Amino acid sequence: MLVAPSILSADFLNLGSEVRLICEGGCDYVHIDVMDGHFVPNLTMGPVVVERVAKVASKPLDIHLMVEGASFFVDLFAPCKPEFISIHIEGEKHLHRLISQIRNHGIRPSVVLNPHTDESLLKYILTDIDMVLLMSVNPGFGGQKFIPNVLEKIRHLKELILTKNPNCLIEVDGGVSDKNIAALQEAGVDMVVAGSYIFGSSDYKNAIASLR
Repeated sequence: MLVAPSILSADFLNLGSEVRLICEGGCDYVHIDVMDGHFVPNLTMGPVVVERVAKVASKPLDIHLMVEGASFFVDLFAPCKPEFISIHIEGEKHLHRLISQIRNHGIRPSVVLNPHTDESLLKYILTDIDMVLLMSVNPGFGGQKFIPNVLEKIRHLKELILTKNPNCLIEVDGGVSDKNIAALQEAGVDMVVAGSYIFGSSDYKNAIASLR
């Protein structure tokens, strides 16, 4: 299981130290939630902060765009050189074009589905992406409870991936903890995002290890 701590739950007054601690603690990616206050009712960080995070992180960045007009934000954050940029299917009229834009930056494209969005919508785009991020909470805020119905959705998505693009990863974000990690693995998840579970613990290394 790959683990990507979400710095949305980190102590922003000591962000550099927090990023170093999760990287030293064995995380695989540093997950960054970018919110614009329009697509979701919250506003987070811009490229100035993410550039600083990229400089102190010893692990690759995993950027999740919860924004309107994602094309603009892709170009804005591409210089931070993340490994993944994830964009929401719900906000895009020309999804294939945006995926190509991400790929042209040398970044691996990922598509995000909100809890209510049917995984079958990915049928004709799976061969063009490297990851699917399934939200297991409604996006916009950290610390929410995991939505159990997402487990069935993961299983259906896994079947679709095996027929279309077996190399495509499944990532899950929202309410992930040691209480549901085994069920997520059994359903076919490759990577989890965890914010409050890791940053709310007294030992980041142990929290990351418990998910793995």
